[in-house]
Amino acid sequence: MAVPPVPQARTAVPVRAVRVPLLVDVVIGLLTLVALPLALVAIPNTISVVAALLPPGVSQVDMIRAHGLALPAMLVTVPLAAVAVRRLRAAPILVAGLTLLALADVAGGYTDTVALVGVLRVLHGIGAGMLVPATLVAVAERPRHRVLLPIWAGALAASLLSAQALALWAIRDVSSWQVTLQPYPLLTGVALALAAAYLVLWMISGDGGTRAEGDILPAGRPTSAERGRLALAILPAAAIAVLGVGITFDWPPHLVVVAAAIVVVAMLALAALGTFEGPGGRTLAFVNVAVGLVVLPTAAQMTYIELGGPLGGPGLKGLWVPFLVAVMAALVGAVLAGRAPETFAARMTVLGLVAVVAGLAAIRLLVPAPSGTPLVVPFVLLAAGSAVALVGAFRAAGLGSAMLGLSLCFPAVLAGFLLGTGIQVNRLRDAAETARGDGNALVDGFIDALHTWALVGGFVVVGVIVLSSVLTRRAAAASADGEVVIPAPTPSPEEGDIPGDAGPAH
Repeated sequence: MAVPPVPQARTAVPVRAVRVPLLVDVVIGLLTLVALPLALVAIPNTISVVAALLPPGVSQVDMIRAHGLALPAMLVTVPLAAVAVRRLRAAPILVAGLTLLALADVAGGYTDTVALVGVLRVLHGIGAGMLVPATLVAVAERPRHRVLLPIWAGALAASLLSAQALALWAIRDVSSWQVTLQPYPLLTGVALALAAAYLVLWMISGDGGTRAEGDILPAGRPTSAERGRLALAILPAAAIAVLGVGITFDWPPHLVVVAAAIVVVAMLALAALGTFEGPGGRTLAFVNVAVGLVVLPTAAQMTYIELGGPLGGPGLKGLWVPFLVAVMAALVGAVLAGRAPETFAARMTVLGLVAVVAGLAAIRLLVPAPSGTPLVVPFVLLAAGSAVALVGAFRAAGLGSAMLGLSLCFPAVLAGFLLGTGIQVNRLRDAAETARGDGNALVDGFIDALHTWALVGGFVVVGVIVLSSVLTRRAAAASADGEVVIPAPTPSPEEGDIPGDAGPAH
């Protein structure tokens, strides 16, 4: 008598096992889109715009000096936070950083002294410096990092472009100068709620849902090579931070330009050493220096020139369309770059930086503009080019290299501000000496300073492209000749590094 086969039980996939990882990805994506602009909007020093609202007897110079402490604090915090987030994971660092921002926002409505403004702006800088590497690690340790990483890169590029405009938008038509200390408190609350939700989900799932079989390994602790590079990155960060504070004490502009240029050269030298995870790490470091140096400092000058007043321009209301188009272009460009074939990753990096150079060239042709429409061209080229270059470089590098790149990006931002300011001061002094009663001379001086900075920035980016290409080819030639070249490591549970798309398939 034949025995009927016993039907095998189907293995049911728990609904929670499917929903929790997807929910974590959604929360991280939303948190990235909210937290990165919030971190970057802490950079601009906007107190001078509302100086007329300051209390009687308060020194405007001292207040401007105190308000400018956020960026120096931020760029020193980033490499320290990069080590911390690799040890403690992203969720607790995100909550801690956003809590600092929230506390500074709340206290900002009650401050009335220069000293307290300085303390709160330092807290803003520390909180922002914690958010940037923490969001990157949160994205990189997810199984769907190939989808989330382009969103992160696009959000960073868009935030760099629009940070100055967002900071100015928050203080339009205000009656209190304290708004500069709490520009978007509601956005801070939303980001903190998302970070808290991510922390809860991370605790519920044990590791945030990242330990998928055959997929991606958790971030783990930084390697000794990574810690060494991050420690070195603190040196140029500290140097440019001191320089950024020193310029407020009327240091000669020529001295500032020379010192900032030396720091940029030092950062490029450190970027050339970013090979502890293979040549892709060096390229990523170069891209971060180039993007940080030109995007935000250039966009800030453009925004001020187009605000209206004696320089003309469409004003903030006329700029929102170009900014919106550029933000969408950055996100779309980053997503498309993330979906491109692996063989095109290196080309995408070069093409992205070339687009940035084209955007800087367009500034010389289209700025100033009586309406906002022509500004779509340089804004889109700068934002989308930066996003594509970042995605292309990230795909060929590991998480440790990404932390080094971020540690160089924000010192480069401050270096770009110092170089641009030095050029502007020199141009305005020349214009004042030759004006002889001509009111248009100073206006021309502002525009000429922007055009000169765009030219300088363009040459620097071209130099970065050439330097990166030469070093990459030399490394490839050395490998072909049988010399020892440090390869990009395959991560292990002990190392915990996350490979880029150039590594083994997950």
